[in-house]
Amino acid sequence: MSDLFIVKAKIKEIAGDLNVAGDFSDVLNDKVKQLIEEAISRAKANGRRTLMGKDL
Repeated sequence: MSDLFIVKAKIKEIAGDLNVAGDFSDVLNDKVKQLIEEAISRAKANGRRTLMGKDL
């Protein structure tokens, strides 16, 4: 697995009494990485070097 962008313990905390499958954090991490990469593309396309909430 690549770098982690999420905190597994926080996922379990939010899930409460639900079990969290082993692959859930991996898939979530991939989605978060994708969101970050898309935000980077938007910021660059707008001539900025700062990521902003509106890039999401």
